[in-house]
Amino acid sequence: MTALIGNRLSAALVAGATVLITVAGAVTPAYASGGAARPGAPGLGDRLYPLLGNGGYDVKNYDLSIKYPAKDPKQTVTGDVTIAAVATQNLSRFDLDFGGNSVGAVTVDGHSARFSRSGDELVITPRHSLRKGKRFKVTVKRFTATPIAANADSPVGFVSTPDGTVLAGQPDTSHLLFPSNDHPSDKATYTITLTVPKGWTAVANGRHLRDRTTAGYVSSSYRESAPMASELVQVVAGAFLVKNRPAVNGTPIRDVVPTRLANTLLPKAEPERAQVAWMEKKVGHYPFENYGSLVIDANLGFALETQTLSLYDSGLFGAPAFVLNPVMTHELAHQWFGDSVAPSVWSDVWQNEGHATWYELTYADESGYLEDYTGFADLDSYFKNVYSVGDRFRASFGPVARPAKSDSIWDVFNPNVYDGGALALYALRQKVGQTKFQQIERAWVSKYKGKSASTAAFIALASRVSGQDLHTFLNDWLYGTKTPPMPGHPDWTQVPASGAGAVSRAASAEQAVTAHLRRFAPAAR
Repeated sequence: MTALIGNRLSAALVAGATVLITVAGAVTPAYASGGAARPGAPGLGDRLYPLLGNGGYDVKNYDLSIKYPAKDPKQTVTGDVTIAAVATQNLSRFDLDFGGNSVGAVTVDGHSARFSRSGDELVITPRHSLRKGKRFKVTVKRFTATPIAANADSPVGFVSTPDGTVLAGQPDTSHLLFPSNDHPSDKATYTITLTVPKGWTAVANGRHLRDRTTAGYVSSSYRESAPMASELVQVVAGAFLVKNRPAVNGTPIRDVVPTRLANTLLPKAEPERAQVAWMEKKVGHYPFENYGSLVIDANLGFALETQTLSLYDSGLFGAPAFVLNPVMTHELAHQWFGDSVAPSVWSDVWQNEGHATWYELTYADESGYLEDYTGFADLDSYFKNVYSVGDRFRASFGPVARPAKSDSIWDVFNPNVYDGGALALYALRQKVGQTKFQQIERAWVSKYKGKSASTAAFIALASRVSGQDLHTFLNDWLYGTKTPPMPGHPDWTQVPASGAGAVSRAASAEQAVTAHLRRFAPAAR
């Protein structure tokens, strides 16, 4: 949630003498294993978000601490972060993504480092250049950030609600709260400590380690030991209640809701335990240490799969079960597709949303919700309608695995990524059969668990597991400007592009096939 694989270079130390080379009057270290030290790139060159992420290093772990001075959801917070990383080139300076208010100081391996701000880039020059393969730690001290009010017009970032603050960082705004390498190709483990006034509650991704009380404040520490993309970080602070539920096949379940709304919201989350069991039957054991739902009293306009703790708003939780439960399954499915297996570039976001939509609709069908949810009696009817406007979607939004633009978040998270991605999976199942399709799905989340993977990797894996060369087939479905024929359904056709009757039919079909997304514009990310 994208050509970045080359950024993960070898971390092995290469022996070689250090020499000094004079360049334009400056003395620059050079290493036999890679030449002169040079700055890391200020962006990874992602086609959709070119300046997101940074070159020259690979993050291994974040140790993030944030302090909330008062019981005020709108307050400015202060934090420290120590990032453990490996240099992937001989590095004279490097960037972190950071769009918060200010930075107090920076050290690299305990030594003061020069730093400057350039837009959302925090440019750091260490005292000594870093040799390729060197493990190093950079600490950013006393950074500050201020939340914005949660609303559907500003649907991402560090946000405040009547009860506290949360983070909705997908795809490119976690760095508005804390310095990071804010791209899903560079996953890392996290220790997160949140210090709040006594009487408030603090929750973050992963397993709760401890609480410590000092001078009227409580510091709560959490550990996410599975690699996590920065856009999936969740930090919650405020007047919230944590409800621990019985484990599902060994996976603890915890929900977080505003204390004042607990009696209303908590019963709505109960189906998640059965949904975890349902998803495990489809694709295998849940990939993390715990799971749960976070509900806030706000109008976000979407739900979000922050790792181990899916984020919802109270508007969605006020919807009937035939809407809420499929959307909850969508976010749960993301824990496998998008969280455990992250996209390597943002153009691969169909891997997240197409799969989550597939399991959302499959769950709705098997639970008896599909007709109320979508207006269609069965999945074949639903996907026939998706198919009928496939060419319109591709013309409007770009191919499934190549969104045309990223001027707004909805250009990237568009209907062709969701329904078009699910339609490509339907076509794959038609091509290889149900048994092979299930094997492909399970193999994907097993082989790439904890990693970032590309669409090319998915196509190669599907070909290997199915025993068929699917490269042309899946490339046409994922990158073609025209919708390919649907296996097993030669009668399925596109709505013609012109003529009054055709326009009317196309508009009707398009409205029908995107209804479950447009309910919440879109309902699930």
